[in-house]
Amino acid sequence: MTALPPPAPRKLGLVIDLDTCVGCHACAVACKEWNEGGQFGPLPDADASGREPHGVWFNRVHSYAVERSAERQPGAAASTCAEGAPALGVHFPRSCLHCETPDCVTVCPTGASYKRAEDGIVLVDEDKCIGCQLCAWACPYGAREFSVDKGTMQKCTLCVDRIYNERLEEADRQPACVMACPTRARHFGDLGDADSAVSKLVAERAGYALLPEFGYQPVNRYLPPRPRRDGTNASAVPAPEPAEPLVHEALPPLLRWLDRALSR
Repeated sequence: MTALPPPAPRKLGLVIDLDTCVGCHACAVACKEWNEGGQFGPLPDADASGREPHGVWFNRVHSYAVERSAERQPGAAASTCAEGAPALGVHFPRSCLHCETPDCVTVCPTGASYKRAEDGIVLVDEDKCIGCQLCAWACPYGAREFSVDKGTMQKCTLCVDRIYNERLEEADRQPACVMACPTRARHFGDLGDADSAVSKLVAERAGYALLPEFGYQPVNRYLPPRPRRDGTNASAVPAPEPAEPLVHEALPPLLRWLDRALSR
C-alpha cells in the first residue's frame, strides 16, 4: 500500500463558486483539450455521439433542477414547492479534491497513486498503475476515471504540467479549467496560506469542504450561493406574484394600438 507524505504547508487547490457557475461545461472541455495533448493524454471517448457515451473526463459538471420553496424558516425542513413556481437550476462541477488524507492513495497496491509532498497534488503514475480500480472504489467523490484504452486510472492533475511551466506568462500558469471559465466561477491558489487570495475568498464567503464527515480533508472548497437582493437565498425563493390582468381600455392610445397589432 502507498504511504502518505507528512502534511505540507502548501496546499494547492480549487475554489468553485456555485453562485456564478452557469453549467456551460467550458471547464470540462478546456481540461480535456489541454490534457489530451499533454503528458497525461490522451483522454479517450467511446461512442461520443451515441446513446451511451462514456470516456475520460477529469472535470464533470452536474446540473440539477431544484424545486423552489415558497417559504422556509432558518433551520426548518424544506417546504413543498409552491404551485407554479419554476425550478431553480443548480450546477455542480466535480473533479478530484486533492484530499489531505485520501484513501485512493493508501489503497493503491503498486504506489501508482500518490500525493506530492511539496504541494499536496494527488497524481497517478501510469507506468505503475495496473488498472485494479481500487482507488476508484475508495474515492467517495467519484473523481477517478478509468481509461479502457490504456487500462489505467486517470484523474485531475490541477494541470501540474501547466502551473509550473516557466515558458508561460505568470498569469497563464493556472489550470486550464480556471482559465476557460467565462464567469470566473473557478479560482486556483494555495489554500494552506491564510493570506492567499483563495483563502480570503473562502473566509469571506463561508466556503465549505465537500462531505467532510468522511475525514479525507479535501483541499478544494465550494462557495455557496449569495443571498438574493430581496433577502432570500437559493433554497428559499418565494413564488412569483401572479401578474395582474391587462385591461385594454386602460392603456394609453399608442399601447392600445400596439396591443391590437401584437394580438392578431
